[in-house]
Amino acid sequence: MKPHFRYSPQPVLEPLPGCEWASKMVLNPAIIKDPSSDQLHMLFRATGPWSKKRKEGKHDPYPIFLGYAVSSDLGKTWDADYSRPALAPALNEGFEDIYITDIHGNCVRDYSNGCIEDPRIFPVEGELYLSVACRMFPPGPYWLIDQEPSIDTRNDYVPDWVFEGDDAFRVAARTNHTVTVLYKLDLEKLKAGRYEEAFAYVCPLTEGHVSDNRDVFLFPEKMRIDGKMQYVMLHRPMTPASFPQGSLVNSPSIYLAAAEKLEDFASDRATHRLLAAGQFHWEDNRIGASWAPLKISADEWLIAYHGKKDVHFGYTQSFLIVRERENDFPAVTHRCSERLMYAQQEWEMPSDYPTPCLFTTGGIVVGEDLIMSYGAADQKVGVSLVNFGELVRYIKQFDANGRWIGE
Repeated sequence: MKPHFRYSPQPVLEPLPGCEWASKMVLNPAIIKDPSSDQLHMLFRATGPWSKKRKEGKHDPYPIFLGYAVSSDLGKTWDADYSRPALAPALNEGFEDIYITDIHGNCVRDYSNGCIEDPRIFPVEGELYLSVACRMFPPGPYWLIDQEPSIDTRNDYVPDWVFEGDDAFRVAARTNHTVTVLYKLDLEKLKAGRYEEAFAYVCPLTEGHVSDNRDVFLFPEKMRIDGKMQYVMLHRPMTPASFPQGSLVNSPSIYLAAAEKLEDFASDRATHRLLAAGQFHWEDNRIGASWAPLKISADEWLIAYHGKKDVHFGYTQSFLIVRERENDFPAVTHRCSERLMYAQQEWEMPSDYPTPCLFTTGGIVVGEDLIMSYGAADQKVGVSLVNFGELVRYIKQFDANGRWIGE
């Protein structure tokens, strides 16, 4: 029997008029359960027109921030702090100013300078982390590229100095590609509103001069690969041709990466392997993992993933299962060929944007339920629940290629 998904009848969070950093969009939330209570904690993506940085002849820039919210009823209602962002980009413009102090006290290039998007919260080896898709500079109203006539404002605020050389930093800056950045997250300080102390910049996880790359997060446990215990990461490069087996796929796909150190992921010391490419009609444009894998047995993991067909069909969600292998990357054993989650309710449908979108960025198991947080219509936040055991059993009725194999 197909599992039953229950959805918020109304958005649990939406843009707040008059809030300069969250007046246009509130979407794509990450969630985590409090280990000491029944509270759920959320970081959500938000933006609004940042007129104080507007340049003559340009649209308003739209830097992207993370806000914080808390729920005491397992996600039915949320109390958001709209007084200030929990994590904000620095929005520096000069070549000598785009630096940040990392978790080791080093002064490093700040890839989160312009936008901090699409948070995912997950544990790794007992520590809590946050991954975010970042841009060096804020775009203009970037959604105009999908409208008629198409207007590309994504690079409106890229400064001239990025064209003065061909080093990796300038190449990443001039394209304004997404670079995924890893932070260490202190939940207690986040809960207490001590936002300035809650996030510690660890390192970039992807290389902007190689490819725009997002939907990036880690398995909670290391795995033995190539004779070494390594961190294992999921990622979705926009240009798979830059990675192994990229010639086998025609669109952005889900990759795995392995590295002995977190800092090695954004380097040639990491090894990469194609995990899954689009193969169903609702995946024609791209697929990507949605949030960090959940363990379902000693060597099996559930991976939520999204597919996009086109601007009009939009984003939908499904699931696959991978199994660990001895001294090798995990491999897909079951993949649901059906789109199990997609925009259906009136409030989930697009109004300002042409693309239908239900996009999950958080998934946690509480009791028998998998609780998922999602962005709807690129503008609001919802929550969905499904029985975790029923979902896993249903996914196991498909083989690795999505063929129905039954009970």
